[in-house]
Amino acid sequence: MIYIKYILWVLLLTVSLVGVQAQTILQPSQVSQNGFTLKGLVRDSETHSPIKGVNIQGDNGAYASSNFEGKFLIEVRIGDELIISHKDFETLYYSVNSTDDLTIDVRPADQQRATQSYSAKNNIPFKSVIDSAKFYKNISAEKSIQFIAESISKSNSTHQNAEAFEVLADVYSYWKQYDLAVSNYRISLNNVNTVSVQLKLAQAYYLNKNYQESIAVYEELTKAKLSETVLSDVYEGLGDVLSTTKQHQKAITAYKKGLAIAKRSLITPKITDLNSKIAQTYSASGALSEAESYYKSSLDLATKENKERAVKEKIKVADFNSANQAYSNEIKLRKESLQDIEAIEADTIIDNESDYTLQKQHYKIGNAYYLKKEYDAAIPYLQQSIIEADKRKDLVVEKDAKRKLSEVYRDAGEFEKALKAYEDYTQSVEKLYIKKEQQITQAARFSKNIAEQQNRIESLESDRQLSESRYQLNQEQNKRQTLIIYSLIGGVLLLLLVAYVMFKFIKQQKLANNLLALKSLRSQMNPHFIFNALNSVNSFIATNDERTANKYLSDFSKLMRAVLENSEENFIPLSKEIELIELYTKLEHFRFKDKFDYSLTVDEKIVVSDYTIPPMLLQPYIENAVWHGLRYKKEKGHLTIEIQKQSHDTIAIRITDDGIGRKQSKALKTHNQKKQNSKGMGNIEKRVSILNAMYKDKVDVLITDFNTEGDTGTQVIVTLKKDDRKLKNI
Repeated sequence: MIYIKYILWVLLLTVSLVGVQAQTILQPSQVSQNGFTLKGLVRDSETHSPIKGVNIQGDNGAYASSNFEGKFLIEVRIGDELIISHKDFETLYYSVNSTDDLTIDVRPADQQRATQSYSAKNNIPFKSVIDSAKFYKNISAEKSIQFIAESISKSNSTHQNAEAFEVLADVYSYWKQYDLAVSNYRISLNNVNTVSVQLKLAQAYYLNKNYQESIAVYEELTKAKLSETVLSDVYEGLGDVLSTTKQHQKAITAYKKGLAIAKRSLITPKITDLNSKIAQTYSASGALSEAESYYKSSLDLATKENKERAVKEKIKVADFNSANQAYSNEIKLRKESLQDIEAIEADTIIDNESDYTLQKQHYKIGNAYYLKKEYDAAIPYLQQSIIEADKRKDLVVEKDAKRKLSEVYRDAGEFEKALKAYEDYTQSVEKLYIKKEQQITQAARFSKNIAEQQNRIESLESDRQLSESRYQLNQEQNKRQTLIIYSLIGGVLLLLLVAYVMFKFIKQQKLANNLLALKSLRSQMNPHFIFNALNSVNSFIATNDERTANKYLSDFSKLMRAVLENSEENFIPLSKEIELIELYTKLEHFRFKDKFDYSLTVDEKIVVSDYTIPPMLLQPYIENAVWHGLRYKKEKGHLTIEIQKQSHDTIAIRITDDGIGRKQSKALKTHNQKKQNSKGMGNIEKRVSILNAMYKDKVDVLITDFNTEGDTGTQVIVTLKKDDRKLKNI
């Protein structure tokens, strides 16, 4: 019996499809039940000449274009709004309030511009123009962009230019032209870098599916000093991208960071949203119990906010229940939502794209009853969904509801009703297909117009930058001319002082050259030292346990802090240099315990505070002793650092090792090592030479072999003179 029913059902559907196709062939342009065909004419308001190629678009999806006589036909209903657009005049809007023929008188854009006085056009301030662009942002993209183009021509600062391109990107983002939004947010940031625009750029990247770029911007923002509210937005946005790219655990971590900030700052709406998004992400990852817990929290919080927020959350939870086949709970929540939606619609219009329209909720309740096989309960909700969808011109839901109703009747055994519902469904599909075709055509035309507008703005920006460059060049030329005139006037007086000035100039130039050379040499020393030290840290961490590595890194950070504190000085107190080399030697010994021992002694007769020394002077010699002498020694060696008094104003610093010696070390080095070592020693020699020229032979360095047999070793003797003068920094 069941098989016979299904065979009859297939036959009925086949007959119905043939009937629908025949009806389509015989009646290709039937008017909808509540609609009519509106006749119209578009003409010039002054000459009454017809205008060809005008685009007429209805908000019900209908579309027409005027012919060579300026006439058009379009399917409409009372209350529909028509959008009349053409390249030669500004876009017009007309509400259909009768079935009478429509005559549209327009003034071409060239004439409109001719009626504007030059002074009035150019005296409108930038602020007024940009405010107009913001006003039309959600109404007419074309008009808003026209105002933005005008604002760019009036811009006289980088801040105004940044604002203009930010608003332009906002317009593109609203109209879902996300690639153009990205480009213009970046132009805005090139003018003035602000956190708010960076956030918008990250969101535009996300909407344009540039996920990695979006993540990079959000992660960079997490490192910035931001307010609690903004930081919460950043983590929410980051979580959205990670969730979309199926990185669920990372998304949950980001959401929870944002939630912690929102709770700390008592940002109630954000707390609700983040609870909901955490629940959605847990659900997507399969962690249903965690998802249910967070959904419960978000629903409780949403109920305390307002009716609209509560409805949105109820529907999210209902969708969760539907996905997990908890149909009774789903139906209960959706029925509660219906009353709230009706109350909301009394004050505001809910767009068909929204998830909480009456037609969608009736459909989903009917579908839930269908899945529970409660067909009698499902039918009235699906029928009501069709009524609501027709009332609100929602062809998508109307189509789905009719198909689902056909399936309910079929499974309930009411085949005639199933056939009738299926015929209604096929008609809805045809209508939706026509509407989609029109929307694709309109979208292509809209994208073309937007691209033309963007090209115009880019041209305006290029012209503005060129004009600004010319203005700056003229200003610079004027300054130079003024300088030349004043120089000529003062030339006679300056002749008397030229000898003195030349003397001072040469002296100062020599000093400046010396200081510059010192700074350059120091800048080369520091990276060289840091590179070698980091290599040591890396090698040690790779071969030791975590606790020892942490201690090593702690000592290394102290060493780096000391190096950075002293990096800008010509001379530092000897005591600081002793601390630095003691810390460095300790670190090297820590790594090469089996290669050498060391000792550092300071003569008690020396008043250490009386002496200063160039920073980082001793460390390279100690480094050479360890890395090129002791490290290659077969048995354990020794490094000795002695600071001894030579005379009343001179001390000698001896760095002695019993390593393999310079000759053998040189034979073992690679070509690159020889080059680097030569460069490092050369830098030290140049620094010492310059400092001695500036401070009268304050430092002397002598390098000799330590022994004559076996591992000869190396000895470096640095002689340092006392200098009580105050030494200046670079």
